[in-house]
Amino acid sequence: MTKMNVIIVTIMMMVTEGNKIELTCKATPDFNLCVSLLKSDPKGVSADTSGLALIIINKIKELATKTMNEINGLYKTRPELKQALDECSRRYKTILNAGVPQAIEAFTKGNPKFGERGMVDAGVEASKCEEGFKGKSPLTSLTKSMQATSNVGSVIVKMLL
Repeated sequence: MTKMNVIIVTIMMMVTEGNKIELTCKATPDFNLCVSLLKSDPKGVSADTSGLALIIINKIKELATKTMNEINGLYKTRPELKQALDECSRRYKTILNAGVPQAIEAFTKGNPKFGERGMVDAGVEASKCEEGFKGKSPLTSLTKSMQATSNVGSVIVKMLL
């Protein structure tokens, strides 16, 4: 193979790998969010569908951690929200301690059905957290992000089933 052929094959592989993200994201409910999440991880360009699902579950983990940090800060600045914050804290701990590990294990062991459950549960837990504030939530942007990320992830997982 000549140098030129190697360069052409390499470029074609890069284009194909980049298109994998876009093709996958077209099937999700939020194309732009999906592309943004997957391209923000350097492994996204070369990941297979299972790898893309793992990237999303790691984004869910990051977002849940960020939300827990916000909840912990709100305990100090908004003590009147303690009851709702307690509920949210419990729900986000469930995401971090049960849903995310379950999903990671499922994807790494090739059992995506159980990974889907972890993705879906993250969105459900975020919704339940939001409801606890009865319309006055200081976490709305974070919970909406979790719901959207969960929705994107669950569609990607369904591609594996």
